[in-house]
Amino acid sequence: MSIVNTRDKTINTKIVYYGPGLGGKTTSLQFVHSVLDVDRVTKMVSLKTDEERTLFFDFLPIDLGMVGGYKVKIQGFTVPGQVKYNLTRKYVLMGADAVVFVADSQKKRMAENVESLKNLGENLRANGLDPEQVPLVLCYNKRDLADVSSIEDLDRTLKLRGEPSFSTTAADGGGVFEAFVEASRRMIEAVGLKYQLTSDGVDIGRQAEDALMRYMPASR
Repeated sequence: MSIVNTRDKTINTKIVYYGPGLGGKTTSLQFVHSVLDVDRVTKMVSLKTDEERTLFFDFLPIDLGMVGGYKVKIQGFTVPGQVKYNLTRKYVLMGADAVVFVADSQKKRMAENVESLKNLGENLRANGLDPEQVPLVLCYNKRDLADVSSIEDLDRTLKLRGEPSFSTTAADGGGVFEAFVEASRRMIEAVGLKYQLTSDGVDIGRQAEDALMRYMPASR
């Protein structure tokens, strides 16, 4: 859950990257890190095993500066995809303000995408979070590979409530930062509404988007 300090005018928020194992969660967050921290001022923490690239989480604090009169920080995490690490998934989801679900576009992995999305809902509820209320963005990753499902099939199978979706190739960053920006916009907007942080028609979500878009690589 976001932590809002009205005295210090700060907001701390949390985005979690979720999805099946080896679907591109860690690579996606690593790309976001490379865009936002070109000089590598902030160290990205990662705990890994031989079986899967992420055992626990990747932690990426992102300072957006002043948004809507508040200093906003985003913490980025990924969860392990393997089922045996479900307790860790549940723990990492605790207090999530938004989720980026990274699906593997390969046809052979559709069932795993569906199972992981179902598991996401279960673990959100286990943490006292309403899956209908937590901002969710879908990434259809690995679009550069052969034998991938069509966007239409992915939409039909994975979209729960009309969430925005992005075609991504985490290996080269295609669409990854755009998806992160959209998730951040929706998250900050939801936090602003929840705590009534703004007035006079100020769109805090749009301000967050504008702040992030300044980092967009010129070539994208």
